[in-house]
Amino acid sequence: MRTTLTALSTVRPTRRLAVSGLTALGAAGIAATALTGTAHAAAPDAASPASHQAATTAQHLTTQADHAAKTAKPAKDSGKDSGKSGAKDKYADNLDGWIREARAVMAKHDIPGSYDGIKRNIIRESAGDPNAVNDWDINAQKGIPSKGLLQVIQPTFDQYHVKGTPDDLTDPVANIVAACNYAADRYGSMDNVDSAY
Repeated sequence: MRTTLTALSTVRPTRRLAVSGLTALGAAGIAATALTGTAHAAAPDAASPASHQAATTAQHLTTQADHAAKTAKPAKDSGKDSGKSGAKDKYADNLDGWIREARAVMAKHDIPGSYDGIKRNIIRESAGDPNAVNDWDINAQKGIPSKGLLQVIQPTFDQYHVKGTPDDLTDPVANIVAACNYAADRYGSMDNVDSAY
């Protein structure tokens, strides 16, 4: 017993995430790993198809997060007039700016959703890639793949699109606003969404 305790006390914590833990943690665990560092998936157990799928998903999300971090652009003047005091709102052309601009539109239309709730769902759904396309789920098999930051399908986007945003499913702001409008209608707020929706 003493040897076991000594061995355990010398183990240092790491940022590695074992595949066997992915099924318990789910997408939220994968997203948290993508935010804190690189995920290191163990070799999938041949006896567990769920472990193999979780490892593939973890690797995909890590790749998307790395790509999103590399392609983030610096802030620029959007040229949009807020209508208040003649000042122009400035939003960065990156995930932070898209969420902030979407929340400004949402506020005008009484659509709920906190910055943190929106970002949490974006990280889980697309790892922050506005061009993410899900080409493997049931919607994709039916010919209507989920697209964009919050992985919205075209019929849902068409129904919940908000005037004043581009009529383009992959436009980051339009995608966020439409998804939050849908989530508000279905769940009360994007803040209440903790898994695929």
